[in-house]
Amino acid sequence: MKMVRARVGSLVESNRFQLFIVGVIVVNALTLGAETTTVLHANFGPLLTFIDHLALAIFTVELAARLYAFGWRFFRDPWNVFDFVIVAISLIPTAGPLSVLRALRILRALRLVAMVPSMRRVVTALVRSIPGLVSLSGLLVLLVYVGGVIASNLFGDTGDPRFSGLGPTLLTLFQITTGDGWSDVMRDLMVQKPFAWVFFLIYLLVGTFTMLNLFIAVVCSAMQEEVALPAPRTGAHDDLVLQEVRALREEVRALRATV
Repeated sequence: MKMVRARVGSLVESNRFQLFIVGVIVVNALTLGAETTTVLHANFGPLLTFIDHLALAIFTVELAARLYAFGWRFFRDPWNVFDFVIVAISLIPTAGPLSVLRALRILRALRLVAMVPSMRRVVTALVRSIPGLVSLSGLLVLLVYVGGVIASNLFGDTGDPRFSGLGPTLLTLFQITTGDGWSDVMRDLMVQKPFAWVFFLIYLLVGTFTMLNLFIAVVCSAMQEEVALPAPRTGAHDDLVLQEVRALREEVRALRATV
């Protein structure tokens, strides 16, 4: 039994099998996209449905093989749990009131993140940068709030509905932070407040350019740390090596017993 599990584990962890699964994921993603096109769905609807069902069957068999090979140790790896959740969602019936879940089939394309090591590193780096991003987000919220109070006092008497209160002003400043139409807002205010450009230039320099660069710096720092680290070996891989070693030991013992 252990030898069979070891062989199944070797198969599902082999590079050829991984490339095959990646190919199935890409084809399935293209199929799901083609189903949203009216012309393609009208002409090739049954074929697209067949490919979709075939891909789901392959994913299910692959997941079952990995569960058989590694047992409960399969769930030690967060990426294995991610794959399990994605496939489980795809297996939920999409008839009747659950038909809305049919749109979630495209989540299978996210399995590329778990299958491609470079993508895993990017996601891991983003997760590592979350604490820094949360701190910067809090600083950005504080900046928008301070700017909103100042802008309400400066431009509240202009009659512009975008600065009629703290709420509309915060919404306007958030829009300006994204770089959407800030020059139009500034020019409208300059009709009554000629020096409005001073506030907008300072706010854009601090709120947009500086904060955006800080966000990028945090993510880049996390990426550099992740690249500098050695590639982690998954728990599934380690279990597979142990199973193979144990199987080899049992074979050696069996050979010694027959001599």
